[in-house]
Amino acid sequence: MGIQWYPGHMHKATKAMIELLPQVDIIIELVDARAPYSSSNPVIEKIAKEKERIKILNKNDLADPNITALWHKVFNNTDGVRTLACDLRTKDQIPQILDLCCSLSASKIGRSKLVLVVGIPNVGKSTLINAMAGRRVALTGNEPAVTKGQQRVNLGNGIMLVDTPGILWGKVENESSSFRLAVTGAIKNTVVTYEEVAIFAAKYLMDNYPKHLKQRFILGDMPSTELDLIDQIGVRRGCLRARGKIDRERAATIFINELRSGAVGKISFETPDLIVKELCHLTTFTTEVKGALE
Repeated sequence: MGIQWYPGHMHKATKAMIELLPQVDIIIELVDARAPYSSSNPVIEKIAKEKERIKILNKNDLADPNITALWHKVFNNTDGVRTLACDLRTKDQIPQILDLCCSLSASKIGRSKLVLVVGIPNVGKSTLINAMAGRRVALTGNEPAVTKGQQRVNLGNGIMLVDTPGILWGKVENESSSFRLAVTGAIKNTVVTYEEVAIFAAKYLMDNYPKHLKQRFILGDMPSTELDLIDQIGVRRGCLRARGKIDRERAATIFINELRSGAVGKISFETPDLIVKELCHLTTFTTEVKGALE
């Protein structure tokens, strides 16, 4: 499944971001700690390597801490990149982020440091902007694509933030990354059905987090297939139609929503080793990851 949701405002936002880059001192990129590779913007990786970058793995309270530690090591092995794992809702690490912005990259004389904040939809950019500003200056919401255009926020401490819309890209090279973006809520639910996303998530969890599934959904033996798992979830959540037929779409919706909320447990949907296997043809990234893990 390739991503087909690429609204016009995202194309414009990407173009505007590229045009702004020569003026930018620091880039803060928010990624989802549950899928750090899939939620990293390849545009940034290609055109902003000379910039100081802070990569924030947000929603780390929902991710597997052992896997987050592996990703932290991988990203910190990249030149010019500093990495922080955060739960931005707590605001505990905002002072650390501000200190990093102040310490990195000298701004041009006579102006504030220009800090560009980027990230996929629904990853927490507006939450970060509001926390850094100490007031509500950006819209927040649980749906992707809340922010539609650039806005500048002067923090009054020599830092000027530039907030951008959540940006996806026209083509996702790795098909599995499309599903991971859908599982974590970066893609609107109207683009792909809950059942399709649930089948992908069910297979991954059955292979990697069977204990989480058994505990959350009170399962005995692990179901033999992904659809069997969704059906059992449907039975336990009362998703039944006439004559006891299971409403699979409703069961899938409940499954994905519980997964996104963290009710199923701390789960990461990709590891560095998994990405290396999936993208072995991407020599540069593979070399970087392998080197960081040695």
